[in-house]
Amino acid sequence: MRSFTVTAVLIASLASGGSIWAADRSASRSPVAGETNGTNVLVVGIDSRTGLSAEDKERLHVGGKGCDCTDVMMVVHIAEDGRRMSVVSIPRDSYVEFADHAHPRHLGKINGAFAHGSGDLTVRTVEKATGLRIDHYLETDFTGFADTVDRLGGAKVCTDKPLQDLGSGLNLTAGTHQLDGIGALRYVRARHVSPPGDLGRMRRQQRLLIEMLSRLRSEGAFADPAAAARTALRLRASVRTDPDTSLVDLMELGLHLRRLEADRTEFATVPLSDFDHRVPQWGSTLIWDKDRSAALWAALRADRPIVGDSRIRPSMDVPVEIPPAWLNLRVTDQEVASALRANGFVVEYVPRKPGEPRPKGPTTITYDPVWARHATTIAAALPGARLHAVAGHGQVFDVAVGSEAGAVVKVVHDRSSVEGAPVHGDELRCATPSDAPAG
Repeated sequence: MRSFTVTAVLIASLASGGSIWAADRSASRSPVAGETNGTNVLVVGIDSRTGLSAEDKERLHVGGKGCDCTDVMMVVHIAEDGRRMSVVSIPRDSYVEFADHAHPRHLGKINGAFAHGSGDLTVRTVEKATGLRIDHYLETDFTGFADTVDRLGGAKVCTDKPLQDLGSGLNLTAGTHQLDGIGALRYVRARHVSPPGDLGRMRRQQRLLIEMLSRLRSEGAFADPAAAARTALRLRASVRTDPDTSLVDLMELGLHLRRLEADRTEFATVPLSDFDHRVPQWGSTLIWDKDRSAALWAALRADRPIVGDSRIRPSMDVPVEIPPAWLNLRVTDQEVASALRANGFVVEYVPRKPGEPRPKGPTTITYDPVWARHATTIAAALPGARLHAVAGHGQVFDVAVGSEAGAVVKVVHDRSSVEGAPVHGDELRCATPSDAPAG
């Protein structure tokens, strides 16, 4: 299934005029949803090719069959005082119990709630799974996303390595790029780039969102009611909402954004405990970490920050995707070997010749390219190390400690935190001068 996102939809939330379901949801809200302080917005992107011509599919690079499901899902929490925004990405394959609907009570992938009951069931299922009250619902599709980015003047992204993905059509060189709507769609849909899979994809969505929000804020797009109204009028065709969300509601949300510098925003992905939970009829699903996800939703319900909460991210050590105990290393320096062994790696000390100094330059990690994802775990423990792929090198990783080697850092196996840990928005931005203050 090809995926995309709605990172621009939060901005486009200033826009909608059309509602997408007619029923009054007040009577069908989950009984656990109602204690939340602040405002919660559920933002979704629909994987649907309905109404797209062959030319549109080629232009957007969205061939294949859509699932008519929510391919992307973000909960946006705006604090009661309007001075903090927390954005939590919900993986589309999360295995949860659906809210009550026409079918017998059952569990399934959270993105399937849309196919079973459209936006109404999607909202109620998120409320049931999180305990949050959802105040507003915003929905877009491939075309709406691309149009939104274009109307907002494009999107800046940056990468320290080339990014290529045949599935989405992405092809970026290393560096900073200003993308149009189609380019941004390709960037946020890509799944077969490093880091791969949905966690990396969701983090890229978050990076693009904070760049767009910061630029628009600096340009005065939300500076006052008149500016917010102009932004809304430019975007009203891009997003659909629930009937309880008026244009005035959405403009007020936009006005909150003018106060939110990047360091007042937070981004995270729901912590996971099982990345391949197999279920008949649903296939491979994702299981939320019971304690950590509960702490995340509890923080949002209580209108607390999520960054720095040890219940959500128990360890502040550098997170790695692969357990160090799985990796066999040969290390040329005894001190470094001991530190890596204390980190949990399986280490063989292979000393240099007597009197031979460390080679000049950074530490080099030599490995077979088939183990590239595993090599990043070693590199995380050795900041500044150079990765050197050699075909046929085998399963052992050789670590030649160089003269520029720094201290070994402590790592912890925490796959959810590699690309999903709670961070402030300024940590996700390109390394460029900060935005000018808003007007």
